[in-house]
Amino acid sequence: MNKSQIIIDSNIWVYFYAKDTQEKYAIAEQLINDNFYNLIVSTQILGEVYHVLTRKRIFTKEEAKNIIIELSSSFLVAEIDTIKVLQALDINSKYQYSYWDSLIIATALNQNCSIIYSEDMQSNQLIENKTTIINPFI
Repeated sequence: MNKSQIIIDSNIWVYFYAKDTQEKYAIAEQLINDNFYNLIVSTQILGEVYHVLTRKRIFTKEEAKNIIIELSSSFLVAEIDTIKVLQALDINSKYQYSYWDSLIIATALNQNCSIIYSEDMQSNQLIENKTTIINPFI
């Protein structure tokens, strides 16, 4: 791999699959295509994507399940474990992110990701001198 690993937050995956906002879909598609071989998804992100796609009735449960299967077979999946949970608690205290955002950050740090693409976190913030959060919609 010539690039470092990257995590794309669940909201961007939802824009990609829902295709309801053309501009955000196009940006999400470009991000995924440009970074395809360096993307990591976490079990948390898989669950969040499924939850949003079904709760908002964007897809049926079976269709959403197939999307999760596609994601988990296309990309490296980082499982959430105790180490990441405890690291997320420290990130939550230090950086004031929600627990769930802190868990994504902890996963990115643990997987040596250089970038987290998210529209929900502070863009251009460097976490632990290792991982940069970028809002691709700015």
